[in-house]
Amino acid sequence: MHIKIILLFALTVTLGITSRGQTSLPLTPKISEVLIFPPQEDHTHGSSLVELPNGDQLAAWFQGSGERSADDVRIMGARLKKGSKQWSAPFLMADTPHLPDCNPVLFLNHEKKLFLVWIAVQANRWEQSILRLRTSTEYNKDGAPVWNWQDNILLKPDESFAAEVKNKLKSLPELPRGWAEYAPRYDAMIADAAADPTKRSTGWMTRIKPLLLGDRKIVLPLYSDGFNFSLMAISNDDGTTWLPSLPLVGRGPIQPALAQKKNGNLVAYLRDSGDWPTRVQVSESEDGGQSWSAATKTDIPNTASVALLTLRDGSWAFVGNDVVDGRYRLALFLSDDEGQSWKWKTYLENEPKDQGSFSYPCLTQGTDGLLRITYSYSRDGKRETIKYVVVDPKEMKK
Repeated sequence: MHIKIILLFALTVTLGITSRGQTSLPLTPKISEVLIFPPQEDHTHGSSLVELPNGDQLAAWFQGSGERSADDVRIMGARLKKGSKQWSAPFLMADTPHLPDCNPVLFLNHEKKLFLVWIAVQANRWEQSILRLRTSTEYNKDGAPVWNWQDNILLKPDESFAAEVKNKLKSLPELPRGWAEYAPRYDAMIADAAADPTKRSTGWMTRIKPLLLGDRKIVLPLYSDGFNFSLMAISNDDGTTWLPSLPLVGRGPIQPALAQKKNGNLVAYLRDSGDWPTRVQVSESEDGGQSWSAATKTDIPNTASVALLTLRDGSWAFVGNDVVDGRYRLALFLSDDEGQSWKWKTYLENEPKDQGSFSYPCLTQGTDGLLRITYSYSRDGKRETIKYVVVDPKEMKK
């Protein structure tokens, strides 16, 4: 196994100053970095990471000969034992027979029950995806967890979904034109689809870890490639049952990553799947994730999924591809004013264009205060793996 451990590694980078007040640091405070398994020809993507109560790190990703079109795609995992520098050999986490399985999300609920949520892609179409769920209380031994329960998460957005879509689209700047001279505007097409009970009840997909609030509440971010916007699945009983929020509407805000402000409001940073130029989009909820402001663009460039996290000291961490023409650069940002500015920035990866692909990060903070990040990693565009990086946020601020 190709393993590269770097202790207190410092990489000089040149970073600019943006309109958000961002300043640069000359050092990348990586404590360690390692490929979870050797690069391989299988498509390997969409990782998630969780720290278990015994100190082990458990990672998951999807792997196979493609994505939605490949029925051999399954959810794989690996374990890094506490104190170890080497990840275990990969093992199977979930596999729906004859369907692609994608976008795993790992998390512990308030009672430390382990959840794996992912999608099984019916008809090889994202908009037909089914939300699947496994839980475990037997996960501390080597290898895969022992799954004690499995079910689907079925959501039924009601008529308020369609009303919210119409209202929020009206609040956005008017489009300069429709998609074609004789075609209705994009907004009108989405509003019509939102009135269809079948379309609004299916195709919601996982990508980013949830927020745990209070004693029992879980807010799980979801998105739809059919609607090209997002929604939350909310549980008020620690993951036993789930209800849909109102939609998080905009022009292409997908794959939301969540943080909580000191005043209790929730903030979503989202991948931009809308019009050019692509920028990270943002939305805010004042009622615990039930309703959301219409998504608007920030000035952070964006080409893929992002990660956002409220750290224990109140600062925020953000990871994303801060370019608009590829995935060859992956940046870690820190903010001490809840995203109003990002004063510290460093690069996890920074290669010439078309000389690498690094994307779809998962961002966690361990009990030791260190940031742990996994992301899709390819150097040659042919072989892929998942990379695991540990960063000390305190070192970034020095």
